[in-house]
Amino acid sequence: MLLPAYLPVYLGAAALAVGVHVLIRRRKLQAAETALSESKQAGLHEPASLHPVVDPNRCFGSGACAKACPEEALGIVNGKATLINASACIGHGACIAACPTQALTLVFGTADRGVDIPQLSKEFESSVPGIFIAGELGGMGLIRKTAEQGRQAMAALYKKAQASASKAPLDVVIVGAGPAGISAGLSAMHHKMRYAIIEQEDALGGTVYHYPRNKITMTAPVKLDVVGSMSLGTEVAKETLLTFWHGVVDKTGLRFQFGERLEGIDPTEDGGFIVRSSQRAYETKTVLLALGRRGSPRKLDVAGEEQSKVVYRLVDAEQYRGQRVLVVGGGDSALEAAISLAQEPGTQVTLSYRSQAFSRVKDKNRQKLKQMEQAGKLQVLLQSTVAQIEADQVTLNIQEGQQVLPNDAVIVCAGGVLPTTLLQSIGIRFDTKFGTA
Repeated sequence: MLLPAYLPVYLGAAALAVGVHVLIRRRKLQAAETALSESKQAGLHEPASLHPVVDPNRCFGSGACAKACPEEALGIVNGKATLINASACIGHGACIAACPTQALTLVFGTADRGVDIPQLSKEFESSVPGIFIAGELGGMGLIRKTAEQGRQAMAALYKKAQASASKAPLDVVIVGAGPAGISAGLSAMHHKMRYAIIEQEDALGGTVYHYPRNKITMTAPVKLDVVGSMSLGTEVAKETLLTFWHGVVDKTGLRFQFGERLEGIDPTEDGGFIVRSSQRAYETKTVLLALGRRGSPRKLDVAGEEQSKVVYRLVDAEQYRGQRVLVVGGGDSALEAAISLAQEPGTQVTLSYRSQAFSRVKDKNRQKLKQMEQAGKLQVLLQSTVAQIEADQVTLNIQEGQQVLPNDAVIVCAGGVLPTTLLQSIGIRFDTKFGTA
C-alpha cells in the first residue's frame, strides 16, 4: 500500500516541532538548575516569609506553576517544581492557582529558620483583647488577601468598639498604610467609625511601596468597602496599584498621618488603649495592627543621621544625578542601589560595608559591582563603618583609621527591625512556624 505523498512532509514537520519543544524544555531545565545552584552559593535559598512548598507525590513537573510565577521564583528541577530563586518570592500565590494537581502549599518559615506569627482568633483578634492584627504581620503575604483581612477584621472590630465601655474619642487606630491598612480604613469609613491611620513612611503602600519598578503585585481582584470590587487585570504592576490607591484616597477622602512610627500601646483603666507614635498619643477603644514584616529601618545611630540627606531606601536613582552619594550596607538592596546610582551621569558612589566580603548576595549583583568598580564607576570600602555624618562630608572608620569623604547624600540599606519585641511587650503572643501553614 502506497503512503500519501504529503505524509512524509507532515511527519517531518511533526518531528521538527517535537525536537524544538524538547530542546526548549531542556534549556529551561538547565536554566532552573543553574539558578538554584547560584542561589545556594549566594546563601539566598532560604525564603524570607510566606512561600510555596511542593508535595513530590502530587507534582508531575508540568511547569504550570513556574509559568504562572511573575517573579520567576519557581522552576523544574529533577522533574519536580522547586523554589529556585527564594529571595524573589513574595508569596502572592499565583503558583497555587496554576498547579493542576494541587501540589503546592503556602507555608511560613523553613525547617531551619522559623518565622514568628502572632496568635489570632478567627476574627483576627490577638491574645490582647481589643488589639487586632491583619495582613503581612499576621503571616499573610498575598495583597488581595491582606486587603480582605483588613475588611473582615474591621467588621469584627466595629462590634467590639460598639460594645466597649471606653470613653475614648476614637473607635480605632489603624497602624500601617499598606493594603490591609487602606482596606481597613475604608471599612472604618463604611461603618462610620472615628478612626486614625498612622504610617511610619511618608507615602501609601507599605511593603509594596518598596518593591522594584514594575514588579507584579497582584493577580486577582479584591473587594473593598466604599469602593467595591478592585479589578485591575491579571498581572498588576506596582505602579498601577499605587496609582489606583491614590485615586481611592482622592475619591473617598481617606485620611492618614504619615511619618508617625508606632512606639507603644498602653491599656487604659476603662478598657481602651493609648497608642503612642513618634509624634503624638491617640486614645482609642480598639487597635488594628496592619504592619508589614519589613519593620522599621535599621539605623546607624551615629551623629548627623537625623539630617534630611540621610534616607533608608533608594526610590529613584536619577534624583541623585551629579551628587556624591554614600551607600551603606552589604545585601542585595545595597549593591543594587550602588549599581543604579553609578549608572547616573556625574554621580560619585561609594559603597561602605562592615564585613570583609559580600556573602549573602546574588552572584549577578556581585559580578556587576565588581565590573563597575574595576571600571572606576564606583568605590567599594569593605570593613568600614560610618562614624559621623556632616552637611557636606561623612567620616568612615576603616582599618587604617578614619577616612573623610565629600558627600551630598547617604542611603542606608541595612534592613529593618521587626516589631516583634514591641508587640510582645504589649502582651501579644507569637507562635514560631517552621515550614508550616
